[in-house]
Amino acid sequence: MYNVLTLNKIAAVGTSRLGEGYSYGDDVQNPDAILVRSAAMHDMEFGDNLLAIARAGAGTNNIPKDKCTEQGIVVFNTPGANANAVKELVLTGLLLSSRKVVEGIEWAKTLKGNGDAVGKMVEKGKSQFVGPEITGKTLGVIGLGAIGILVANAAVALGMKVVGFDPFMSVPNALKLNPHVKLLKSNEEVMTSCDYLTIHVPLTPDTKDLVDADMIAKMKDGVRILNYSRDGLVNTDAVLDALKSGKVAKYVTDFGNDKVLCEENVIVLPHLGASTPESEDNCAVMACDQVKEYIENGNIINSVNLPAVSLPRTAGAQRICVIHKNDGELSKAILGKAGSVAAMVTKARGDYAYTIIDANGADADGIKALDGVVRVRSL
Repeated sequence: MYNVLTLNKIAAVGTSRLGEGYSYGDDVQNPDAILVRSAAMHDMEFGDNLLAIARAGAGTNNIPKDKCTEQGIVVFNTPGANANAVKELVLTGLLLSSRKVVEGIEWAKTLKGNGDAVGKMVEKGKSQFVGPEITGKTLGVIGLGAIGILVANAAVALGMKVVGFDPFMSVPNALKLNPHVKLLKSNEEVMTSCDYLTIHVPLTPDTKDLVDADMIAKMKDGVRILNYSRDGLVNTDAVLDALKSGKVAKYVTDFGNDKVLCEENVIVLPHLGASTPESEDNCAVMACDQVKEYIENGNIINSVNLPAVSLPRTAGAQRICVIHKNDGELSKAILGKAGSVAAMVTKARGDYAYTIIDANGADADGIKALDGVVRVRSL
């Protein structure tokens, strides 16, 4: 029986896929796997039997990934599972940033009680909420992953010119991108050429304050900035100063903080990007499937701390799964204790590697004793 701890509510359509042989819930002790959404895990202690943590979502800033790698715990996420939900909210923000819809709604509420005069008051007051159309304007997209691609393609369909940049864009993602999206050579080139800017990158030391005072100064006057990715990508003080000077026309963010709340020309949403039942179901299904596949077959799909490694099972063979330091001599030593090998695959990611071996007569204890081996499982 495998025990799976749920730190947040995980949609039943996902947990039901675990099937027989699994016990799951928010009171599980000594878990073999953990399913999480937004719960903070950096102060948690992990037992020796914990094999995997699956984040039902894309971002994993709430998980101590380095600590997990050192302890041989695979961390999964679910890229693309909530992409459409976020895309739809970005498009909503794009329109809200232009047409002063939020301001108009709030103003209209103040007319309550004026009876038959409301119609005339509406006609007289609507001019204060004039805003530009997005058709023909240029949208800059920083980060062309699962979400960024959907946003870029949708903007093209809405009649916008779209420019983008992503230094890590994969070939499959490039093939999904609408050919009308113009790829530029840097974040700066995108940000200085667009009327609207949307950011879809993780928060790292390299991306923190990606939009700061210096970068804003180089942008077009009246630029509108959307941040549905991570708090910290846009420097709050810088964008507020730019809003007051008129350099930035609007700032829309899904990550509120005390400084931006109730500020003029700022629209703050309460992190609603993935808050749809469809998105929660998709994330739960993907997270549970990945955990199950790793626990039962040792295959790693969508890990953020170890390489993607999959190998079809060899009939009649013992499967040995090894997380180890990325060292050529160590890899040879592991293979030397694997017995009669039927199939194997090994891949590295940074300082660590993962090896799956289907063999007969493998010395699992001998492999575990090798210096630099973090975890060994025999399936």
